Amino acid sequence: MSDYLDDSLDEDEKSKSQVKREMLALQQLGLRLADLKPDLLNKMPLSDELRRALEETCRHTAHIARKRHSQFLGKLLRNHDIDAIMQPMNLADSQTREYNNRFHALERWRNRLIEEGDTALQSFVQDYPDTDIQHLRSLIRHAQHELARNKAPTASRR
Repeated sequence: MSDYLDDSLDEDEKSKSQVKREMLALQQLGLRLADLKPDLLNKMPLSDELRRALEETCRHTAHIARKRHSQFLGKLLRNHDIDAIMQPMNLADSQTREYNNRFHALERWRNRLIEEGDTALQSFVQDYPDTDIQHLRSLIRHAQHELARNKAPTASRR
């Protein structure tokens, strides 16, 4: 009898509880995806069926209908690469480390652009060639004027 028990618990098999936790995580991910803006969803590798299901999530308002729909979203997400979906999502979610790192890097660039001016602007354009230089240059000038006059930093935040 002990041989039977040893054979039934392979190391590769997941427990019923682990499978349930993974399914609940996929359902929660589906609901988080439904709350995202469409331009962020377009950056993710999602199937057409999943995109349609995400669009119709707002139509389900009753508790049991929303629960059933979240289960459907979880089922659809089983066939997707979750890491590829989470990467752009983490950059947009303010509670993740990736978002905070990106935000701090943007703050460093902002401070450098305001302090150094055109020299920092040239290195910024080399790193980010799609930048609208004229618009960025005018924002830098406005921010420098605000800093010189001790005004609120509205232009530097832009």
